[in-house]
Amino acid sequence: MIRLFAVAFLTFAAVVNAGDRSPAETARIEYLLAIVASMHDAQFIRNGTSYDSVAAAKHLRLKLRAAGSRIKTAEDFIRYCASASSVSGRPYEIRFADGRVVRSADFLRGKLSEFDGENERSG
Repeated sequence: MIRLFAVAFLTFAAVVNAGDRSPAETARIEYLLAIVASMHDAQFIRNGTSYDSVAAAKHLRLKLRAAGSRIKTAEDFIRYCASASSVSGRPYEIRFADGRVVRSADFLRGKLSEFDGENERSG
């Protein structure tokens, strides 16, 4: 019963806190989360351990919920949720199928820039 209450509370808190974000910023964050979740050929490295794209997206969504109203923009999301471990401080990395490794913050900033560019052209 306590577990169910905790889940309900966290879900409610996430909805309330997400309401502090503009729809445009929510869309930018959701785009980044969708990119991560769709990268099936990549491994996401957190504290020296590799995770698949689904686990990585789930972890980032958990951090986003925990951060709540502190995350107002997609840049905040990258900086506070998707850049480094809050436990160890070690940067998150992405290892692509070709063996190339990049910091997740750099990769996500590039994807966000592409997203913003596409929206400027279509808007």
